[in-house]
Amino acid sequence: MRWTLSLAAAIIATVLLGAGVQAAPNSSSRLAENSAEAVVDIELVLAVDVSYSMDLDELAVQREGYAEAIVSKEFLSALKNGPHGKVAVTYFEWSAATDQKTIIPWRIIDGPETADSVAAEIMKTPIRRGSRTSISGAINFAMQAFEENPYRGLRRVIDISGDGANNNGEPVLVARDAALAKGVTINGLPVMIKPVSGTDIEHLDFYYEDCVIGGPGAFSVAITDRAKFKEAIRAKLILEVSDAQPSAGYVPAQAREPRVPCLAGEQLWRERWGR
Repeated sequence: MRWTLSLAAAIIATVLLGAGVQAAPNSSSRLAENSAEAVVDIELVLAVDVSYSMDLDELAVQREGYAEAIVSKEFLSALKNGPHGKVAVTYFEWSAATDQKTIIPWRIIDGPETADSVAAEIMKTPIRRGSRTSISGAINFAMQAFEENPYRGLRRVIDISGDGANNNGEPVLVARDAALAKGVTINGLPVMIKPVSGTDIEHLDFYYEDCVIGGPGAFSVAITDRAKFKEAIRAKLILEVSDAQPSAGYVPAQAREPRVPCLAGEQLWRERWGR
């Protein structure tokens, strides 16, 4: 499905009010046969694109968006309403298939103090950039992070933000399907602020919906307005923590054939660089 930024504020209000919201179909909370064994409501991986296609302003706003979302009253309210009232979060930046850097190792967020600590650590790390775009590499790195996580959650979710299609590493479908086979949900935050150039694919939102996201209750929120970047990030994190979504217009991931070729990024790279 596709949610545009005009809906972001409504999404937040809906989650907070508890009206018109339904639990995600086939909720991945089934991963934990006995919820009493779980110590957190969700194991959440925040995978953030820092490839050169993202300009420095976008990188700064993106990082600020995650930091501000984590300490927002809406996020903390959604957190408090969970079965355990706490989540485990890790935050890493990615570009090429072999270029991922963990900024925040696994941390528990269970209230304002721990949220403030995580947000401050995100903001104090120098901004960096990398070459190429490997969504598959980010997914694989996230899956390894789950294996190293000392906290067990009711759900496992990978939150991927990026402004381009996979053009490095293994095909994105290979990594995505391997993650889905292990019960992980992948959500997307396609960044579509700048005009499409010769190195970009058309309809990045469709690409994320059909080739990247997947799993129980998977969704994607496209960012088409720079001014609404932070609002979209906040709305997305609230939905992930609350395990809820608007009841209207839900379309399960992979319910149709991809509208954009899932190897479109690799093809564009070969056409431009001959390899």
